[in-house]
Amino acid sequence: MNLHEYLTSVTAEVDAALDGFLPKAKARPATIHAAMRYAVFAGGKRLRPVLCLAAAEACGGARANALAPACAVELMHTYSLVHDDLPAMDDDDLRRGRPTCHKVYGEGMAVLCGDALLTQAFGVLAQSPVTTRYSTRDCLTELAATGGSQQLIGGQVMDLEGEGQALTRRALVRIHEAKTAALLTTALRLGAMSANATPAKLAALTRFGRALGLAFQVIDDILDVTQSTEVLGKTAGKDQAAGKATYPSVIGLAAARREAARLTRAALAALSPLGRKAARLEGIAVYLLQREY
Repeated sequence: MNLHEYLTSVTAEVDAALDGFLPKAKARPATIHAAMRYAVFAGGKRLRPVLCLAAAEACGGARANALAPACAVELMHTYSLVHDDLPAMDDDDLRRGRPTCHKVYGEGMAVLCGDALLTQAFGVLAQSPVTTRYSTRDCLTELAATGGSQQLIGGQVMDLEGEGQALTRRALVRIHEAKTAALLTTALRLGAMSANATPAKLAALTRFGRALGLAFQVIDDILDVTQSTEVLGKTAGKDQAAGKATYPSVIGLAAARREAARLTRAALAALSPLGRKAARLEGIAVYLLQREY
């Protein structure tokens, strides 16, 4: 199975699992459940759940055992997007080529939608099979730390406070280590934990995730200034208009491209302890470096 076929297959698998984990759209109160499904099934890349399942396979586990953590991470990711798009945050009207949740359901319902998705994430994660090395408590603690004030939320805080400021490169890296790389890394770690990975393999995937997460953000920043709204499915040039520091604005476009390539090389090097079983993760890393949206 080539990479495109793999991504298509895994995405369909994740979507089917998400459909089962979420309340039905008509379940009372129907508005919130419709909003949750609108946000989740908006056609995203499913990058984090794909990485979760691929990490499980790289550690000798079964994809089926990683589906709950994969879906939990995607639910947390989607909640963060719903809240980030709110007028009080990034104030965006377009996400994945469609009107954002608050444009369709209103701001109050969008806040509640994000809250519900975040809560649902932990309920889904609690259904993960336990292994001899990792308990349900370990998994829940992992996701809670990632979504908390020192990682995902902390990254958004630093992002908001940095608007209009002349940030250093190090400050920019700190924002995206927390806002982007942390959840991507946790997706990999939870996949590995579902496969009862050894500490050495878990550490390797942690290094891989941190480098890949930063590379992903650098490419995202590059695409924001080089691609159109139609291609991206979200408002192009929004970061620059909001006065946000990005890799191209801080280090220049050419240097940003070099940094994305360097980080991808570092990510690939981190996979060496996994040997040939890491081939799928390697392919995904190269694919992300070359993406155009």
